[in-house]
Amino acid sequence: MPTSRPPQRPLRLALSALDALAGAVLLADAERRIVGATSALETQLGAPVREGTSLSELLSLQGGTERLDTLLTTGRETAAKLRAGGTVRVRAIALGKDGWALTFRHDTSPLAQEGAEVFHGLWTQDAELRRVFRIVEKVARTESSVLVRGESGTGKEHIAHALHELSPRGRGPFRAINCAALPPNLLESELFGHVRGAFTGAVRDSPGHFRLAHGGSLFLDEVAELPLDLQAKMLRVLETRTVIPVGGRAPVPVDVRIIAATHRALRREVEAGRFRADLMYRLRVVPIFLPTLRERRGDILPLALRFLDELHQRGTRRVERIAPGARKLLESHGWPGNVRELRNVMEYAYVIGEGPVLREVDLPPEFSEAKARASTATGTTPGATLDEDQVRAALTRAGGNRSEAARLLGVSRVTLWRRLRALGEAAG
Repeated sequence: MPTSRPPQRPLRLALSALDALAGAVLLADAERRIVGATSALETQLGAPVREGTSLSELLSLQGGTERLDTLLTTGRETAAKLRAGGTVRVRAIALGKDGWALTFRHDTSPLAQEGAEVFHGLWTQDAELRRVFRIVEKVARTESSVLVRGESGTGKEHIAHALHELSPRGRGPFRAINCAALPPNLLESELFGHVRGAFTGAVRDSPGHFRLAHGGSLFLDEVAELPLDLQAKMLRVLETRTVIPVGGRAPVPVDVRIIAATHRALRREVEAGRFRADLMYRLRVVPIFLPTLRERRGDILPLALRFLDELHQRGTRRVERIAPGARKLLESHGWPGNVRELRNVMEYAYVIGEGPVLREVDLPPEFSEAKARASTATGTTPGATLDEDQVRAALTRAGGNRSEAARLLGVSRVTLWRRLRALGEAAG
């Protein structure tokens, strides 16, 4: 009968060491019954692993017993479904005739997570963002002007590309311009073009983005930053479907679909007198609102693992799991830069850290500062929750080097020393 009683001390110490060295690991005996599991595996599974349970009760492999035999004898990593739900990658390491150690990691393939979807470069499991994808598919078939609203890093340009590629104009050109990146005089020339001699340095005619996008789509990023005088000219272009180049007199016909984007609320900009109401109504025929990353918390860790896999393709480090403390910090972070910020944080952690586990100390400094503020607010002493087995496992992995052990545990050397003193082992 399977039980969930605590493992005996030698096994518990071994599991703590495995947890620090390899993360999600399960030990099975020669009869293929579970004898122990690391805390990282139980965290990944979301439930305790019961001693005595058969491996076939935990894992569902296509091919049944024969596939389980292959997993245990070849040592090759394979995909497996958990009976409790979810998909993982599993590798078995034979322990002589005594049994096996099985390592687990999240399966980050696009279809591994139930309900996951990749849409023109945007990955999500979130129902609200998937609903936005369906709206984009509908709107793309029309000629309506679209305003994409979302914070920096939420994927506004991805949505603009999707609207273009799914539309009848998909074979035509796609042009993009950031309205906040250029001074007003240069922005006017970039949008509408200019004729030779229109200003100093205009040595030849330039068509401008509207004419270059003829027959296709023009993406106006950060459209709320358009100066008021340019807003009037933009409105004229949208009404007449013609442009007059800077320094020119003859209007030039253009056939362009406008896709605009902003992180600001245009209605508030209109109320503040910074944006024309008539232009807003022209641009905001179909508004699309993108959720922030903090509104899609369930996407944070899967996206982080996907970014780490991408980094592994270009680098030498293989991150197989994210430590519980680091996971907690990632999930609780505010993510003002959204998915773009998450990608940058993962690259930082990949470069700074070492080994198969991404730990708290690998994250950028602002995460450590946030943790320190949280500890101060709650009155919690850093390191007080470290148990004896965690400390011993970290010291073993660090070869007795306390500075390195403190880094592995995500605490300062002083904090580790205090914890060792509390455990009666500070001498030496």
